Amino acid sequence: MDFDALFSSQLDALKAEGNYRVFAEMERRCGSFPRAGNHKNGELREVTVWCSNDYLGMGQNGTVVKAMVDAVETCGTGAGGTRNISGTNHHHLILERELADLHAKEAALLFTSGYVSNWAALSTLGSKIPNAVILSDEKNHASMIEGIRHSRADKVLWKHNDWRDLDRKLHAVGDRPKIVAFESVYSMDGDIAPIREIVEVCEAHGALSYIDEVHAVGMYGPRGGGVSEELGLAHRISLIEGTLGKAFGVVGGYITGSAALCDFIRSFASGFIFTTALPPAVAAAATASIRHLKQSDAERMAQRANVAKLRARLDRAGIPHLENASHIIPVMIGDPVKCRMISDILMDDWGIYVQPINYPTVPKGTERLRITPGPLHSDADIDHLVTALTSLWQRCAVSHAVA
Repeated sequence: MDFDALFSSQLDALKAEGNYRVFAEMERRCGSFPRAGNHKNGELREVTVWCSNDYLGMGQNGTVVKAMVDAVETCGTGAGGTRNISGTNHHHLILERELADLHAKEAALLFTSGYVSNWAALSTLGSKIPNAVILSDEKNHASMIEGIRHSRADKVLWKHNDWRDLDRKLHAVGDRPKIVAFESVYSMDGDIAPIREIVEVCEAHGALSYIDEVHAVGMYGPRGGGVSEELGLAHRISLIEGTLGKAFGVVGGYITGSAALCDFIRSFASGFIFTTALPPAVAAAATASIRHLKQSDAERMAQRANVAKLRARLDRAGIPHLENASHIIPVMIGDPVKCRMISDILMDDWGIYVQPINYPTVPKGTERLRITPGPLHSDADIDHLVTALTSLWQRCAVSHAVA
């Protein structure tokens, strides 16, 4: 069989429908965020980044950078192996204690990414709890979906953010062990789950509650513990999962919960047992970032102010965007080809980097620009972005494509 021909034909089909992904070649510049370099056609020029998940710019925070550099100089680069063989480092344990404290839990466990922590935790819980059934919000992240699938446990989907539908379906499941998996902030639409109601339903049915806070940690709550901390609900949630790769500005994922739960995952999860550990320098930088955001609210407040400014300016300009209570501003396009074209024009003509979001990340027909204002964007940056979008809205007749 000509495998390359098969690969090429499917890639051609992806390109024809407008869903082939092209990645801009970017160069982050320490201390310049949200400015970055864009390499294209042998040239390097400065652009302004509007789509980063480094929501607070902590990836270039001086304290965080110094912590990583110092740890490299003392510990070297890699971890030396899996945590089970030779890779457990003092910095890992310090970070796990810091994470447990952040979420008011007994323990925490590190993973190499938020994707892996979801995949490993849910697959282990579903496969190792006898006769378990996992009830999953229908818009959960791919990492959660894959973890549930890999567990081979029975799965029940409940309507997005509909705690009444969850209640009905938990009742229908009966007395089997139940795991309810959902997110706090949904990353594409930016909507926030009714966490209190979901937790109360879980408690009423004796279900284990599992919340993904990856787009909320560092961003919400008085110490950056996420929406569950902001609402005073963290102590009522069985497992809180998060990432170090977004608002904390580094890389890695984690779970927090009871000591028994974390030890259970540590002892049975293949995604933990057989994976090389995070470099100690990464753990040291993450610890510095978490400690900073536990004490400082300045980054969160400045970020929220810029979100409000941009939303108001978009409204005045007539640029449609999904309303939500989070820091994520989805500007709806509704067509994959047009979305890609607008993104390219913004980069080439305006020096604005906003990567297009298309299928399968979002459903077909809901293609969008996902904008994430940060605390370091200036008023001039906001003006420039809105001016560019207004020009393109007229030039590309986007309004006709928006549902």
